[in-house]
Formats: sequence, structure tokens, C-alpha cells
Amino acid sequence: MSDDTIVFGLHAVRTLLQRRPERASRLVVQKGRDDGRIAEVLNLAKAANLPTESRDGRELDKLAAAERHQGVCLYVKQTGVQGEGALDDLLEKLDRPPLLLVLDGVTDPHNLGACLRTADAAGVTAVIVPRDRAAGMSPVVRKVASGAADIVPLIQVTNLARTLKGLKERNIWVVGTDDQTDKSMYQADLKGPLALVLGAEGPGLRRLTKDNCDLLVTIPMLGAVESLNVSVATGVVLYEAVRQRRV
Repeated sequence: MSDDTIVFGLHAVRTLLQRRPERASRLVVQKGRDDGRIAEVLNLAKAANLPTESRDGRELDKLAAAERHQGVCLYVKQTGVQGEGALDDLLEKLDRPPLLLVLDGVTDPHNLGACLRTADAAGVTAVIVPRDRAAGMSPVVRKVASGAADIVPLIQVTNLARTLKGLKERNIWVVGTDDQTDKSMYQADLKGPLALVLGAEGPGLRRLTKDNCDLLVTIPMLGAVESLNVSVATGVVLYEAVRQRRV
């Protein structure tokens, strides 16, 4: 199973077995752990004819690399991060306006996992990240994403500025977030083909990334704090786009 990766945590494992059972190759549960939610996972594995085994809790601790596994670990066929070519293929095959999430310089795997989870909930077509100086796929990302890491395409690109130019050539409106602009996100038209670009908390978007956005908007901040965690900001902006697109 050298080509498999491990998903751990009850919600992540359950979501994957419900939505993409063909990706799973083997389920490992903690021996002697009495939890009704584990029983539910076992029923899903049985329905998918998935091989299942029980192991000592210390063995699951090792599989999950000390992260909280909640008594379940699932081996899944690894899809890996995709490249620019996969993005082109994806956009060519779409039968609806794309909604893309672009993350610039997000290095924390917990933040990337949370963004993937929100992206899945909002119906995002794909998440785009730079290859360098950014978090990539990892067991921690998969755990935090709660199954979304194996559903939402994660595209790594060598040159983010060039990728944004390419999106604009496809008539995809590129909207970035920036706390230095006066235009509120609620004043922006987020319908139609759209790429939303967010940077890490603190440094925000790099200059070249900003230069390749069609529009920069800000999230109104009414309290004492000056910025939001990128995963929170992602949820705010994505769901404003979802709201506009459903009106």
C-alpha cells in the first residue's frame, strides 16, 4: 500500500466512505474502543466491501503521527496534488461558470485543510496554491479538511502570477482581498466565472499577485481586530459569492 495515504478522524473517514468509497482500500479501527460513531463507520465499510482490521491504540497513534485519530484510520488511494495541466483540463470540461479559490502564501497545513473543507461546502471548482512557500497535501491537511481534501481538486502552480493571467485570458474575473482598499466585498459583483484570491494572515497578498487581480476588495472589520485568519476570511468571501450566485 505504498501508494496509499492515511485519513484519520471520525468525520473525515465517514465523509470519505459516504462520498468516495471507491478511493478507500482498508479501514483500521482501535481495538476495544466503544463508540457508536465507530460502529457507523464500520457499517459504511461493510457496505463498501472494505477490508477492516482492529489494532491497539498505540499503533493508531503512530499511523496518525500523534494527531487525534478518534479510533479510526482509513487507507485511501492517493490522488496527490495536481498541476497546471489538470487545471486547464478541468476548466475545459466545466458546464457551469467556475468558482476558484486561490491561496497565496498559506503555509499552515491546518489553515489549508480548513480552506479545503469550506471550499467543498461552497461548491468550489478547485483550490489553487503556489508550489513554493506554501502548504501542500499532508495527513494533517486531510484530517482538518474532513474528507474534502480527497474531493476538491488541489492545484499547485509554479508561477501564481502567470496562472492568474491565464485565468483572466479565459474571462475569469479575478478578485483579491486586501485590507488597504476601500471597496467592500459586498459592493463587488461575484457572479459569473470567478477566482477569489486570499493571502495568509499578516503578509496578505504579494505585490505581483495583487497586480494580477482585476479587483481588490476588503472584508469590513467593525471591531478592534485588524484581520481574520485566512480560513475564516475564506468562508466569509466564498459564502458571499454563493449568496450572489444563488439569487
